[in-house]
Amino acid sequence: MNLPFTIDQFMEVFRTYNLAIWPTQIIAYVLGIGALLLAFRPTRFSGRIISAVLGCFWILNGAAYHLTFFSTINKAAVGFGTLFILQGLLFLWAGVIRTNLSFRFRADFSSWTGLVIILYALVVYPLLGYVFGHRFPASPVFGVAPCPTTIFTFGLFLWLERRPSFGMLLIPMIWALIGSSAVIVLGVREDIGLMASALASVLILFLRGGKEKDTSGSKPV
Repeated sequence: MNLPFTIDQFMEVFRTYNLAIWPTQIIAYVLGIGALLLAFRPTRFSGRIISAVLGCFWILNGAAYHLTFFSTINKAAVGFGTLFILQGLLFLWAGVIRTNLSFRFRADFSSWTGLVIILYALVVYPLLGYVFGHRFPASPVFGVAPCPTTIFTFGLFLWLERRPSFGMLLIPMIWALIGSSAVIVLGVREDIGLMASALASVLILFLRGGKEKDTSGSKPV
């Protein structure tokens, strides 16, 4: 695969981006952990808050990372950024405005798998990155970089009380296909968890069966 940028340029984008938005990375971790705590002990507004956190993550990744920084070396980032912003708005519409997203840890196979995926995004991903030589600030960071954020999202999909709609899954699935190329082409081997989390989540959600609740925010006809 021929890319319009080099590996060094790719990692330099992360370095510049992370320095420019510091300390947003710390805020992202606080928000992510807070979202998990709300899913473990749900309240009346936990679905809205978790959806708002996910929505903000995706919009930030789209507007700040893709459109503002990654687009300087890859024009396709304009399209990627648009998709990420759309996914963020979808979370805000379905989960905050329509309150159709309810997250809860249920101590079943689906939730335990989701927890493993979430811990990969929060803990294992940066540790593997460090081992592979991707040291902060020249590294993808949870909440503000696309791949660990998408992995985290797949984990939370498995904590939804009802199976998400195909529309809610579509953009994360598209990014899993695109982003996973970084494993081979760019040597970002920690991104192997991206496709693994996507496949595991979609398979488990399919096997859960049952009537699918429309989590896109549209009313049934």
